[in-house]
Formats: sequence, C-alpha cells, structure tokens
Amino acid sequence: MKRVVSISLGSSARDKKVEAEFLGERFLIERVGTDGSIDKAKQLLAELDGEVACFGMGGIDFYVRSGTKKWWLKDALRIASVPKKTPIVDGGGVKDTLERKVILDLEPVYGIPVRGRNVLVVSGVARYSHAEAFLEAGAKIMLGDLMFVLELPFKVWTLRGLSILAHLIAPLATQMPISMLYPTGESQHKPKPKFRDAYDWAHIIAGDYHFIHRFIPERLDGKVILTNTTTDSDLRELKEKGVAYVVTTTPEMDGRSFATNVIEALLVAISGKGPNELTPADYYDLIERANIKPTVTRLN
Repeated sequence: MKRVVSISLGSSARDKKVEAEFLGERFLIERVGTDGSIDKAKQLLAELDGEVACFGMGGIDFYVRSGTKKWWLKDALRIASVPKKTPIVDGGGVKDTLERKVILDLEPVYGIPVRGRNVLVVSGVARYSHAEAFLEAGAKIMLGDLMFVLELPFKVWTLRGLSILAHLIAPLATQMPISMLYPTGESQHKPKPKFRDAYDWAHIIAGDYHFIHRFIPERLDGKVILTNTTTDSDLRELKEKGVAYVVTTTPEMDGRSFATNVIEALLVAISGKGPNELTPADYYDLIERANIKPTVTRLN
C-alpha cells in the first residue's frame, strides 16, 4: 500500500485519514495539520522523508501567479526544501487541470448556470486558472485579492488589473509570513463577517474554502460555492446559511473532500514519476483513468 501525506499549516481539527483504491492499487491518504506551525511542518516532513510516496503541502502554495509570471513564497520554500527523498507538491498541477475542467463543465455537464453570471474569485493570484476558466465560460468576474488577502476594501475587475496589482505587491507580499496573508491554525475557525457587498454581488463564489470562510456573512441564500477541503460541519454551516449548491473540485472520500495538494500527491504516487516530469496532458490522463471527479451537493 502506498502512503500519501499532506502536511498542512491549517488546523489539526480538520485532520483525516482514509484508505482508497485507484487503478487497482490501495492508498493510505492522510492530512496532518500543524496549527500554523512551520517548525512542526518541517519536523514532520523530515521524519517522514523517504517513508511515503509523495507529500502534499497544505495551507500554503509554492507561488502565486498572474499569467505566466510567478512569485515564490518565502515560507513555502522553507517548507518545501526539507524533504530530500520524497517529492512534495502544492496542488498547482491539479488547479490548472482538474479545477479548470470542473469550471468549464459546470453548465453543460452539471446544469449550474455560468454564462452571464457574476463570479467572485476570492484570490486570482492563488487560483489564476479559476479566473481564466470562468471568463472562458462566459461569466463576469470580480477578483477579491485585495479584500480576502490584504483586507483592503477594493475590488479588481479584470485580469489586466490583477496583473498590474500583482507586479506591484507580490514581490513584497511573498516575503511576508504566511500567517499575515492566509488563515492558518485556529484562525480558520473564526470568521469575521466583512465585505458583504462582494458576497451579495456574486451568484458563484469560488476559491480556497478558508478564504471564502474568512469573512463569510450570515446569509448566502441561493449562492453556489465552488471550492474544496470541506468537512461535514462546513456543509452543515453552508446549508444553514442558505447556500444552494456546493461544488468541491476534488472528490469526497469518507465524508471529506481533500485539498488539491492531496489529490496532486496522489496522482504523482499513481504515476510513479516525479512532479517535474508530469505535463498537463499527463494530469488530465491520470484524472480520467483514476476516475477523479468533483462532488456536486445540493444543499437547498
């Protein structure tokens, strides 16, 4: 049995361990949260290096991007440099393939209207492929990077605007501690309602669940949430808020949808190749053969 482990800066309360079979092979899939501690994440990676098939790195991305330009996060490089034997991935390959396909399939395959709809992408630099895919599908987008990352009350309406913003801010922001940019540890459980007009404007709210939840309002009647890493308690909360549909871009396993870094680590383990050897075409092929599909849940 191959073992895949995601070491996350997120809350340990969201930890999960499941066994699953893909392409006739059994996998043990684990998510271990460090409650925001980079030192603990590094310690776990060092201890498990060479003992598992692939690591996922959760709660932080290797880089943010706008178009083809990438800015690497200082804290991410500190973590990713620890394992010397076991490959480590952050989910970027899945974001640019599986998640893109899910968005383009929302209307024709799952019957969820996208063309002409308003879509709030909570962070375009974290999920640039989201913004591209929604525009390709005919939606109007709002990019919430200044609001959801920096807590500034300004909206971005175009990819060009995002590019200008990223070139100005990303070189400095990526050197900041991740805790200043993204909810980690216990802060993931303590939303502070804010930017209600952005939530109200959107028919679809898309992106990392912890960003979506960071300022979540009391009501989200009729909204569609496109995200991942949801638990049963998350779904109960969203149902109580009136959300119509939750689409998790990664499949549900034992009542839990795992993060993109977990699914990418799984795909790397299935392939038997190194992450740098896999092309988008390889990911699409693995996703198809392993029958990895999104989970579409109607709540109200």
